[in-house]
Amino acid sequence: MQRPFRFGVNLLTPAPAAEWRATCRRAEELGYDVILVPDHLGMAAPFPALVAAAEATERPRLGTFVLNAGFWNPALLAREVATTDALTGGRLELGLGTGYVPAEHEAAGLPFGSPRERVDHLRRTVGELDRLLGSEDLPHSRLGSSAGTDRPGPTRSRVPLLIGANGDRMLRLAAEHADIAAFTGARPGDTPGSLDPLTAEELDDRVARYRELAADRPAAAELNLLIQLVAVTDDPGPVLEPLLERQPRLTLEQALALPIVLVGPLDDIVAKVRAQRERFGFSYLTVLEPSLEAFAPVMERLREESA
Repeated sequence: MQRPFRFGVNLLTPAPAAEWRATCRRAEELGYDVILVPDHLGMAAPFPALVAAAEATERPRLGTFVLNAGFWNPALLAREVATTDALTGGRLELGLGTGYVPAEHEAAGLPFGSPRERVDHLRRTVGELDRLLGSEDLPHSRLGSSAGTDRPGPTRSRVPLLIGANGDRMLRLAAEHADIAAFTGARPGDTPGSLDPLTAEELDDRVARYRELAADRPAAAELNLLIQLVAVTDDPGPVLEPLLERQPRLTLEQALALPIVLVGPLDDIVAKVRAQRERFGFSYLTVLEPSLEAFAPVMERLREESA
C-alpha cells in the first residue's frame, strides 16, 4: 500500500521575527505538513528558528533539513534536540547529513575531513544521540513531562530521524537508523560545494541500493525527495534557462525529465509526482522556499485526487 503524500518546505531566508513568523504561518495556510530549516552559515540558526516557527503555527511538524553533522558535538546536539523538541510540543523531526560545502567548515574553523571521515562522524553522532536522548539520567532528557504522570521525562520516546543520503555508506546508515530516508537527487559536482542532478535512471540505482540495504528492516522508512525547482507554466524554457546554463550537458527535454524538477502545466506536474511515487516510493516531498507558493496548487490537486 502506498504511503499518503506529505509535503515540506525548506525556509532559506533569515528574517526579522515578525517576517519569519508570517512566512511560517503562510506555509501552514498553504497546507504544508512540515516546516524545515537547513544548516548553512549565512542562514538562520536551525533550532531557535524552529522554536519561533512553533510559536507561529499549530499543525506542521518542524524539522532540520539537514543538520551538518560536522558542525556539532553530539552531546551538545543532544541538548539542542531535547530542548527544541520540548519547546515545540513534540513536533520536531531531526534531519542529519554529512555536509558538503568545504568553505563553510573553513569559515567556522572546523575540519572538513574526507568523505569517509564525515560519514564516520555522522555514524558516531547518530549512536550518541540514541544513547543520550534515551537516558533519563542526563539533564537534557528531562525537559518534557511524561504523559499521564507527574514524573519528569522526555517529551516522547524518540524524535523521528531523517538522514540525507546518496553514497553507499550513507544509504547503509539511513537503512539502519532513519525513520525517513532523504534523497537529494544529486551528487557532488566538480566544483567544491556544488551538486549535479541525477537522472531518473541514476536515481533508480540509488533507491534500489537503499532498498537492498533496508531489506531486513522491521518497518519500511518514509522516502523523501528534495525538489529543486517548481513552476506551473506552459512555457518551461525561460524557467529552466538558469539550470541549463549551470548544466550545459543537459537539453531542455532532459532537464524537464529530472526527478528534482517540477516545471510545466499543472496536470503534467501532478502526473509526474504520482509517477515518481509509483517508481521510486517518494511520498514525502520537500521544496525550497522560492517554490513555497508555486507548489501550493500541486499539493491541493494531489490531495483532492486522494480524497
